[in-house]
Amino acid sequence: MGQKRVLLLCGDYMEDYEAMVPFQALQAYGVAVDAVCPGKKAGDVCRTAVHQISVYQTYTEVRGHNFQLNATFDEVEAKSYDGLMLPGGRAPEYLAHDPNVVKLVTEFMKSGKLITSICHGQLILAGADAVKGRKCTAFPAVRSALVAAGAHWVEPESLSSTLVDGNLITAATYYGHAEFIRHIVKALGGNISGSNKRILFLCGDFMEDYEVAVPFQSLQALGCVVDAVCPKKKAGDTCPTAIHDFEGDQTYSEKPGHDFALNATYDDVDASSYDALVIPGGRSPEYLALNESVIALVKHFMEKKKPVASICHGQQILAAADVLKGRKCTAYPAVKLNVVLSGATWLEPDPIHRCFTDGSLVTGAAWPGHPEFISQLMVLLGILVSF
Repeated sequence: MGQKRVLLLCGDYMEDYEAMVPFQALQAYGVAVDAVCPGKKAGDVCRTAVHQISVYQTYTEVRGHNFQLNATFDEVEAKSYDGLMLPGGRAPEYLAHDPNVVKLVTEFMKSGKLITSICHGQLILAGADAVKGRKCTAFPAVRSALVAAGAHWVEPESLSSTLVDGNLITAATYYGHAEFIRHIVKALGGNISGSNKRILFLCGDFMEDYEVAVPFQSLQALGCVVDAVCPKKKAGDTCPTAIHDFEGDQTYSEKPGHDFALNATYDDVDASSYDALVIPGGRSPEYLALNESVIALVKHFMEKKKPVASICHGQQILAAADVLKGRKCTAYPAVKLNVVLSGATWLEPDPIHRCFTDGSLVTGAAWPGHPEFISQLMVLLGILVSF
C-alpha cells in the first residue's frame, strides 16, 4: 500500500496551532501532507493568528508564525488524497465563500474520503453544504451557522471535545488536538504500537511556541503520557511562549505566542519514572541552564542513556550540563559556540530542518525540523505508526 496523503487547506489568519500541529504530527508519522491556499503557490506563506481564551467575552488574537505552503492550490486534485484537513481561525470566514474551495470540499465529501475540521473550519463545511444531517461540533460561536446548514449540532463538553461521524471528524479547538489527530490516524487506517511511554517536557517562560506544542501534542496523540513542568511553577500554571520566525532580518523575529499550560509540578517530578526528556528551544534555555536542579535532571537522563530530544536553543542546557563531550550534535546556528565549547562535534543543520540522532540523543536546529525530530525520538522510544 502506498503512502497516505492528506491535503491541508490553508488561508491567511488561520489559527497557528490548528495548522502546524496536525501538519507536522502527521508528517512525523509518515503521512505526506500538502498545504495549499487559494490564490497562492508552493513557497508562498500564509500569516497565522494566535487565538486564546481570555478574561474577555471572546478570545484574543495576535499575529502568529508565517506558515509556508508546500504545494499549489490550482494543481491539486481531490482524487490524489486520502483526506482533507480544515484548520480554524479567521481564514474559514472567507474561504467558505470561495467557489473553488466549495468545489474541493464537495469532491471529498461525495467520494466518502476523510474530512477533518476544527474550531471555525466548520464554516467551510457549512458553506459547502457538507454537514446536512451530520453530527458536528465546533467552537461554540459557529453553532448557528452549522444549525442553519442542517447539521445535528453537538455541544462541546469542553474545548477539547472531538466528534466522529462516519468520514467526518470535527473538533472544538486545538486543546483537543491529541484526540483529534489520533482519530485522523485511525481513519487513515493507521495502527500505533509501542505507545504508553512517559515523557517529560522541560519548559520555561518564552520557550518557542511551536517547539513545545507540536512535539507535546504529537506525542500525546500517540498515546504517550506527557508531562510538562517548569521550575518554580506547578500544574495549572502557564508559561508564556515566544514565536520565533524568519522574516528577512539578520536573525529571527519574536512575537508573543500562546500561553502554554503546565500539567505537572516541577518539584514533584521523579525523573526515574520517565522514559524520555524533551527540551524545547526559544529563550527559556538561557536561564534554565543556570538552574542546578535542571542540570541534575538532564544529567540523570543522559547518564541513564534514556532518550533526550533537544531542539534549537535547548542545547544551551545540554552544554551547561556538560553532557555533550564526544557527542555529535546540531542546534540553531547561533548556539554553535555553546556546542563546540562543550566538546561536541558540530553537525551543520543544512537545510535547517535537519535533525540527528547520536546514541540516545536527538538534536534539531529549529521548528521546521519537527517531523524529523519527532520521528527520530519515536524510533528511540520504539513507537511505530503503520498504515
